[in-house]
Amino acid sequence: MSQVRVHNFGLSIDGYGAGRNQGLKEPLGVGGEELHEWIFGTAYWHERTGESGGSTGKDDAWLRAGDEGIGSTVMGRNMFGPIRGRWDADDDARSWHGWWGESPPFGHDVFVLTHHGRDPLPMAGGTTFHFVTDGIRAAIEAARKAANGGDVRIGGGVHTVREAVAAGLVDQLHLAIAPVLLGAGEQLFTGNWAADGYRLVESEQGEGAMHVRLQHS
Repeated sequence: MSQVRVHNFGLSIDGYGAGRNQGLKEPLGVGGEELHEWIFGTAYWHERTGESGGSTGKDDAWLRAGDEGIGSTVMGRNMFGPIRGRWDADDDARSWHGWWGESPPFGHDVFVLTHHGRDPLPMAGGTTFHFVTDGIRAAIEAARKAANGGDVRIGGGVHTVREAVAAGLVDQLHLAIAPVLLGAGEQLFTGNWAADGYRLVESEQGEGAMHVRLQHS
């Protein structure tokens, strides 16, 4: 059976996966973009954004590994966009197609957790967003089918990762711990992850972040 994986999930050293006051102007919350600074200098990021150059060190290797073998993605509505409530409530909700523009970087089926149904949204580049109203388990099951034997990636945000971990649905997590103190925002670690069966199996200091991999036993 395919695995459910979390990859390249930015985390501050005080445990926050997003800053406070997330919204249209601050999608990752105040200071949240600093959690992902390690990504932007890598060769893989440069390739994806049509640039040349970039580093080919440990950060680059971890970033690349996050896309290997992935057949579908599950994300929360907050990761998809800042719009709340019914999709047909106003023009912004109807026209919102995600943070990534007309050609999202996924290239496969993406399942968005929401309380409000919406028709599938096909985009350029092979991405189709599906909107799931009956919870994380249903979203992961649909994602497994769509992955055609590939792995399912939990893309975020923090609440969605926490919910999947609490339900024991995540097989492995790669956390990239940035040298940043946020002081407030969304905490990733709640509950007792060790008691839930998660163990540290790998750690490595990269150029811009400490990379740790947790495995569900």
